[in-house]
Amino acid sequence: MQFRSTGTRSTRLAAAVTAVLAVTALGAGTLATAPTAFAAAPAQAPAQAGQAAELPVVPAAARVTGTGTTGFLTYGSGDEEADSGLLWTPFAGGEPTPLQSPDGGGWAMSGSDVVVLGDTGFMARARSLTLRNMAAPTAPGVEIDLGALNGNYVTVLSPTSVLAQVTKEDGTAELHVVTKDGTATSSRRISGLPADADHFFTSAAVQDGFALIGYETGPAGARTGGRALIDTTAGTVSETYASAESGYGTSALMLSGSHVAWQESESGTGRYVVSVDRSTRQVKRTVLGADDEYSTQLVGGWLVYGNAWRPGKAVPLAGGETIDIAEKVTGSAGAGDGSAVISGRRTADGSGLFRIVASESGAPAVTKVADMTEALRIEQVHIPDSVNLDQTGGEVTLGWTLSRSDASLDVSLHHIASGKEFHTRVPAPATGTRFSFTWDGRIDGVDAPNGRYAVSAEATPLDGVGEPAFQGWLFTARRTYNAHDYTNNGSTDVLARDASGVLWRDDLRDRSADGHVETAGRTRIGSGWNTYKQIEAVGDLDGDQVADLIALDGSGVLWHYLGKGDGTFSTRVKVGGGWGVYNKLTGGSDLDGDGRSDLLATDASGVLWFYKGTGDVAKPFATRVKVGGGWGVYNQLTAVGDMAGTAAGDMVARDTAGVLWLYQGDGRGNFTTRVRVGGGWGAFSQLVGAGDVDDDGRPDLIAYGTGGTYVYRSTGSATSPFSRRTTDLYAGEGTRFTSVA
Repeated sequence: MQFRSTGTRSTRLAAAVTAVLAVTALGAGTLATAPTAFAAAPAQAPAQAGQAAELPVVPAAARVTGTGTTGFLTYGSGDEEADSGLLWTPFAGGEPTPLQSPDGGGWAMSGSDVVVLGDTGFMARARSLTLRNMAAPTAPGVEIDLGALNGNYVTVLSPTSVLAQVTKEDGTAELHVVTKDGTATSSRRISGLPADADHFFTSAAVQDGFALIGYETGPAGARTGGRALIDTTAGTVSETYASAESGYGTSALMLSGSHVAWQESESGTGRYVVSVDRSTRQVKRTVLGADDEYSTQLVGGWLVYGNAWRPGKAVPLAGGETIDIAEKVTGSAGAGDGSAVISGRRTADGSGLFRIVASESGAPAVTKVADMTEALRIEQVHIPDSVNLDQTGGEVTLGWTLSRSDASLDVSLHHIASGKEFHTRVPAPATGTRFSFTWDGRIDGVDAPNGRYAVSAEATPLDGVGEPAFQGWLFTARRTYNAHDYTNNGSTDVLARDASGVLWRDDLRDRSADGHVETAGRTRIGSGWNTYKQIEAVGDLDGDQVADLIALDGSGVLWHYLGKGDGTFSTRVKVGGGWGVYNKLTGGSDLDGDGRSDLLATDASGVLWFYKGTGDVAKPFATRVKVGGGWGVYNQLTAVGDMAGTAAGDMVARDTAGVLWLYQGDGRGNFTTRVRVGGGWGAFSQLVGAGDVDDDGRPDLIAYGTGGTYVYRSTGSATSPFSRRTTDLYAGEGTRFTSVA
C-alpha cells in the first residue's frame, strides 16, 4: 500500500508551529513531537511509470520476515483487515493476503511459500500450529497439534509437515518429522544426532529436503553448540559441525549448496560469521563489525550481509574481492531455491526488496522484486539552544539529519513574542542526509527580533510516496543591547519627524555592506509630534533593555515614552514641568558609569546641567547637578555613548563656527578636556548619537542635513574619533525632517 500526504503545506506548517508553541514552557532546545493535526492521512498513490509500477509495494512500516517462491511475508503493515499486521504479498502482483495469528501467537517460514501460525509468540515453544500454503492463499490451513506428542515447533518442511522437538518421559529430546495426512498425524524420528542433544532450532531455509539444525550438547554446566545437516527424506543426519554458540534465534543459521554458516560473537571482535565449505570442510571466519545486529544470508559460495547503518556487502567465501550490493540492509530472508531476499536501499533502484541469486561465475545477480515506501524520519536535530548573533556575524546554521536524502525540507521559524515568521525550503544535500541552511538572522529583509523561536521542520519524500516527517525545536536568538534599538533586533533605529508632525522610524541593517550602511525599511509611528520642541532618544530609562524616548512640549513639560521593543511606545508619562528653561537636551550616554542612561541640558545662560538616570519610571531623573558654564558657544550637543573607551559615556558639541569637539566622560558626571574633532560640521542640521550602527562594539554618530546624511563610524581613538560611511538613509530627504533622533 502506498501513502501520500494530504493537506496543504501551509496548513501543516501552521499545525507544526502550534505544536511547538504548546511546549514553549519546556524551555529552549526542547524537542516537540508531531501533533495529531499535523499527521497526514493516508491515501492511495497513483502507480509510478515503468517497471516500478509493476512491482508489489512493501508498506513503509512493514518488516520483511520471510520469503518463498511466489511471495513474501511482512509484519507491521498496518493493514486494517489484519490486527497483527501480518501480510503475504505475491511477487507477481495482486492483492496482498492478510494473515491472523492467534492472540499472543507467532509465525515462521523456512524459505517456502508455507507460513506457520503458532499459539505462542516464541515459536520454539509453539504446539498448536496452522500451516498456510500461500501459493494457494484461499486453501484452508493444515492444523497440527504437537501437544499430543509433547512436541515443540522447530521448522516447517512442507505444506503438511514440520520438524519438531519431541521430549520423552525421561526428559531427553528427539527430533521428529511430524506429518498431517488428512485427519491422521504421524511422527518419524531423525537418527544420527547426539543422544543428549536438545534445544533444537534453525533460521535457515530448507533446501531440497535438507535442513540445517542447531542444538545444544554436552554435560550439564558445560553445554556447547552443535550443528547438523538433516536429510529430512531419509530421516538421518548427513553432516555435523561444532559450534561455540547455541541458543534460539541468536546464531542466524544459513545453508547453501556449497556451505553452511552461522553467526557468533566475541569480546573485542564483535559479530562474525563462521562458514564451512561442505566439500573441503574448510572453516572461514568473516568479521562483520562492532554493531550488534546484522542480516546475513548464504547465496551459493557468497556471504551476503549488512545492516541499517552500514552498506550491504557480498563476500566470496572461496576468496576474492568483496563487493557492495546495497546502501543499507534492513532485513533478509533465505529462500528454498538457494537465493536470498534482502530489504534495504540501492543507489540505482531506491528502497525495496531485492532478490540475490548466485551466478555461475562472478558476482551474484541482484534484482529488485518489490518497492518499499521507506518511512522518512528526522533522526537528529542540529540547532543550538541559544545563539548570540553578534558573535556569529549575524548568522546561525540550522540542520536536520534525515533517514534518507531523497526529500525536501520545509522550515519555519516563528518568533514567539511577535508572531513574525521566516520560511524556507532546504534542498537535499549533495552527499549524506544532513539537511542544513544558514539563516542570516532576518525576516522579510529586516533583522529579526531577539527572543525565543519555535523552529518547525517538515520533511517530504521527493517521490510523494509516504507521509512527511515532522520535528519541532525551540531556540533563543540574542544580540548585544543597542541603546538606539526600538525593535529588539540589535540594529539601530532612527526616528525622524516631518513637517506635518508625523514621526517615522527607519530600521538600519545590523551590519554595513562594504562600508555602506543600508536601511531595512521605514515605519510610520504616528502623527501629532509637532507639539514638541525637541524629541530625544535617551537609551534605556527603566532598565528593561529597550530604548526609550523623551519629548519637550511648548509649555515646558517633559514627557517620556517607554519603548515596547516592537517599534512602538507606551502611552506618554509626564516627567515634570519647568523644562522650558533649557534650549538643548541630550541623553543616551551613561556619564557616571552606573549602567544607567543620563540626561544633559543647557539653559539660556549657557550653563550645562547633569540629570542622573535613576531607573525609576515614575521619576526617571535625579535632581540636577551643575556641570559648568560657557556651553552657550555650542549650537548642538549630542550624547554618543562611550566612543573612546574611557570611564563613561562621551558627548560631542558643535560650536557656531561649525567645529566639532569631543568631550570624554570622566565617570563622575563631568568631562575631561575637550578634543577638537574638526571643522565643517555646520553643514548638518542634526547630529544623532545612533548607538552601534555597524556592530563593532562602539557607538556611532549619524549626521543629517541638506548636503546628505552620513554615518560616522567610531574608531575608538579620541584624537581621530570618526571614519565616515555612506548610507541610503534619508537619501534625497535632507530638508524633509524637522527633527531626527
